[in-house]
Amino acid sequence: MQISAGAKHALYGAIGGAALVLVLGFTVGGWVTQGTAEEMAQSRAQTAVVAAVTPYCVQKARAEPDQLEQLREESSWSRDSFVEKAGWVADVDEDYRAAVAIACGTEAAEASEAGSKPG
Repeated sequence: MQISAGAKHALYGAIGGAALVLVLGFTVGGWVTQGTAEEMAQSRAQTAVVAAVTPYCVQKARAEPDQLEQLREESSWSRDSFVEKAGWVADVDEDYRAAVAIACGTEAAEASEAGSKPG
């Protein structure tokens, strides 16, 4: 089958244009694959859950001043374990528990330290 030179050029142009649109769409245009979109959604959901649940955890910590004092004495990298052992995140879904424990430990200790300093 013979294809005219004009049709060949049009076909090559269409293929090149489609390739260019795909490259530009995924690199500059902000297009993402379904997997990437799901990862982004999971990350945003975790951030939202942590932001929503952390104040409740901090409130539980404030209700136990003796435990809160012990939390302040913990090193910053072990506060999440302390928060979990204290049971302040026991009612948090397991998928988010570790992230909430980290945020809660940090916020509760910082709030406690700020409240204990003479103003």
